[in-house]
Amino acid sequence: MKVVGFAGYSGSGKTTLVEKLIPVLKLRGLRVSVVKHAHHKFDIDHPGKDTFRHRQAGAFEVVVASQNRLALIREFEQPAELTVHQLIAELYEGVDWVLVEGFKHSDLTKIEVWRASSGKPTRYADDDYVVAIATDSPGQLPTATLRPVLDLNDAEAVADFLVNNQNRFDYSFEDRPA
Repeated sequence: MKVVGFAGYSGSGKTTLVEKLIPVLKLRGLRVSVVKHAHHKFDIDHPGKDTFRHRQAGAFEVVVASQNRLALIREFEQPAELTVHQLIAELYEGVDWVLVEGFKHSDLTKIEVWRASSGKPTRYADDDYVVAIATDSPGQLPTATLRPVLDLNDAEAVADFLVNNQNRFDYSFEDRPA
């Protein structure tokens, strides 16, 4: 399994880049999963549905499945901030690539996503896990870098970088904290 993080501030283009990368990698015959960090309370279930009613009744986990998809909803009895490694461990092992959106402070090998127009600082100068920068404004990077600078708007080029450097993104569960 290969794992790459896409780190950057809100509005930098992480979601759009990941969204464009998924079909590009799939067309290359690769199975792709995504781990996304959510800062806010979210729900994928809806009032009145059976699974929602089961959760409201106190179920710790609800698994719902059809012939096309499976969803697991787990309720934490106390607030819990899972690590990115714990979330990756929840994924199906037969995946080729895991694209991780968010978790900018993690110890994952990552691509920084940055736009000069955001007014936000870059992270690559202080983050040894950043191996490339995807940007729409390469001439405005505030610090010189030897890291590859990728075109944020060219998902094919980003996919080429990932595939051509795939050994850098090898992920082993044995080497990661629980």
